[in-house]
Amino acid sequence: MSELRYWLWLSALTGVRPRVKQELISRFGGVRELFFSPVEELAGLDMLTDEEREALKSRRLDAALDILERCEREEIGILTIQDAAYPRRLAQIYDPPLVLYVRGRLPSVDDLAAVAIVGTRRATPYGLKMATRLGYELTRCGALVVSGLTSGVDAAAAKGALLAGGSCIGVLGSAIDDRRWGGPLARDVETVGAIVSEYPPGAQGHAAFFRARNRITSGLTVACVVAEAPAKSGALLFADEALSQGREVFAVPANADAPAAAGSNALLKEGASPATDAGDVLADFYARFPSLKDPGREARTLPPERVIPEQEGAKQPESGADGPEDGADFVKLREPRRKKGIDKPPEPEYIDLKKQLEGLTEKQLRIVNCLTEGQAHIDDIIEKTAIPAAEALAELTMLQIGGYVRQEPGKRFSLNIIQK
Repeated sequence: MSELRYWLWLSALTGVRPRVKQELISRFGGVRELFFSPVEELAGLDMLTDEEREALKSRRLDAALDILERCEREEIGILTIQDAAYPRRLAQIYDPPLVLYVRGRLPSVDDLAAVAIVGTRRATPYGLKMATRLGYELTRCGALVVSGLTSGVDAAAAKGALLAGGSCIGVLGSAIDDRRWGGPLARDVETVGAIVSEYPPGAQGHAAFFRARNRITSGLTVACVVAEAPAKSGALLFADEALSQGREVFAVPANADAPAAAGSNALLKEGASPATDAGDVLADFYARFPSLKDPGREARTLPPERVIPEQEGAKQPESGADGPEDGADFVKLREPRRKKGIDKPPEPEYIDLKKQLEGLTEKQLRIVNCLTEGQAHIDDIIEKTAIPAAEALAELTMLQIGGYVRQEPGKRFSLNIIQK
């Protein structure tokens, strides 16, 4: 613990480049030795800029001790680059963060084929569908999805991983306790995987942090997939970062005249490998990661039409009184499309409970049955259904996408039905 305070002191000096911090530790023989070194010794180091010399003059530990206290209070883990649990894959990039702050439980990254799925925030339905499907298929095959959790492609990929009942890592470009990014999705990812950041709780945000995040997201992975990106997109900067780190870069093909995919299509022309499914991405990694599964039919059990996340601002189906358990008054969730014709189309017929639930799994049916009595908190759903937390979250997400369930405030869920 005494050594940790010096790591936090150095990592919190945002005016000093990560690579320079590592070189200073190596030069002085350790972070403690650097802290107690005379300021005069820093003056003659050519590696330092004037701003960095000024930042290193501060030898106060108040901020470091405050970070320690907040992390303990908020149950935030701290990993230094010298800790065994720190991903070696990340430690080997050019400028790894000295400290990683972790919410949740970090998977064994080095033992997994971790894949970042990135793209535009203003994704089209096609981009959202492909990001979700890839996140789902990769997870089902035993890979680990890494996401920035921002709206659009990144969030869709994380949702796909949750749908598959697997783990996921979300990387923040802000303070580890900044709850503005990711929302409920970040909390779900934290439950089954981890949220990581190089910025301590309470750190002030800066636009440059989000670009700096790219090196961490890519550094955790063996490959990245650009699911959809226009000509000017941060996802293209991410691809450049991944290439500089020696990662495999893939892009999802799209219509040649699609503006939303002009950037990702350009990556294909520049040599990126096409990715239409998990098999394309994992083809060269089976020997390196024997635990990976072949993306056969079992990895594609999620129907394509049910993996498109709701668009922001989309009108949600109304919810009404809960139907009885026997399903006599259970009505359809969405009206079928009406065929065009000269005559007035017939009124849509109600669909009984049995037909509506035909496509649901046994675990999803248990969740639906649990919600027939009204709203239920996620913890109560897990307890009543006896479904593990990770699987329950994945099934709930799938039910939400299918329109069967809606999430209420306070991590509560209710059936999305209208009584006949």
